[in-house]
Amino acid sequence: MAPAPRAREPLTVRGASASRVVLVWRNDVLHGSETFIRNQVDATRGWRAVLTGARRWDSVLSAETDEILFGSSAVERLRRRLFLMTGRSARLDRLIRTEGVSVIHAHFATSATAVAATARRLRLPLIVTVHGFDVTNRDMLRGRRGARSGRRMRRALQAASRVVAVSEFIAAQATAAFGVDPERIRVLPIGIPLRQIPAPAGATWDLAFVGRLVEKKGVSDLLAALSLLAERGQRPTLAIVGDGPLRASLEGVASARGLAVEFLGHLPPDSVAQTLRKSKVFVAPSRTAPDGDAEGFGMVYLEAALAGVPAIAYRHGGVPEAIVDGTTGLLADEGDVEGLAESIETMLSDAGARAAMGRAAEARVRAEFDIGSRTEQLVALYEEVLGDAAAPSGMPDA
Repeated sequence: MAPAPRAREPLTVRGASASRVVLVWRNDVLHGSETFIRNQVDATRGWRAVLTGARRWDSVLSAETDEILFGSSAVERLRRRLFLMTGRSARLDRLIRTEGVSVIHAHFATSATAVAATARRLRLPLIVTVHGFDVTNRDMLRGRRGARSGRRMRRALQAASRVVAVSEFIAAQATAAFGVDPERIRVLPIGIPLRQIPAPAGATWDLAFVGRLVEKKGVSDLLAALSLLAERGQRPTLAIVGDGPLRASLEGVASARGLAVEFLGHLPPDSVAQTLRKSKVFVAPSRTAPDGDAEGFGMVYLEAALAGVPAIAYRHGGVPEAIVDGTTGLLADEGDVEGLAESIETMLSDAGARAAMGRAAEARVRAEFDIGSRTEQLVALYEEVLGDAAAPSGMPDA
């Protein structure tokens, strides 16, 4: 009988740190809307997280400590394109060996395709977190280029040691769209940093929305609901935080209908928190976009909850996992503008129920969605896959 193969030899570790190292990968580091990745990296304890990407993205989330493989010159752009096409980079291999990386953790299936081959070649466990559009957007997989990209994502997800889904909804989508074995999926919402948000003297707005101004976020439905309320003689005030390609058209609709809406544009995180705190209700009726893109979970619902503000949304995607209907907020059926308007009317007409839901929302987010506690679960998963990789083939773990 042949002897069992030996466990993988560890890569050389730079320095004398006792911490293991995880390479956290995103093709572009980091888009301004991806605060959740930065928060998770910063919350990692017991392991050292090295945030790495192929290109530095110009946003407030970019940091000098990030490891960026390629520069911005024409030659560097060509090298980056070749790497994204082939999955091979001597620079990435060298970084992994120099840092003594034990696990690779890629965010989004679209980014996992770039590092899957490296993980396989260097015999490193690969974890992939899927968030939303990467497993729900049908149009992204159409056409010759899309089909090729889809095949690469399928291979990456099926080869990953574990796939982390941010909600049960996204876990089901990963299996349906890419055939990921449910036994290899772990549902781990990311959570948010917990902090105290000073209470204002009083509410400035009745309603607040925070998000990108794109079709999926459902702001047109929100304005339609406010129009229904206006026909009944009610004119709730609304603060819209965020920007996007639909801003001009939405501003035109609000103005033409005489709605009491303020478009505040992009705001820094502290200002967003204060806007939420100065509002009675958070409303974000996300809905499925024409290309299939759906909300995976919705971190912004947790931000509203932390501010002690109840939420109103559609029963859509992973949103029911962020809002407990009737306890921390109200859910209407997706696309039911009349139901959305009724939920707004109900919430604004009952200050007692609104306050109780706000308290319940804050208590839930503090108890269940602390970024520190959630990241501890992720670190435990790093340890799990590392143990799996070190166990001799065909032999039980000690």
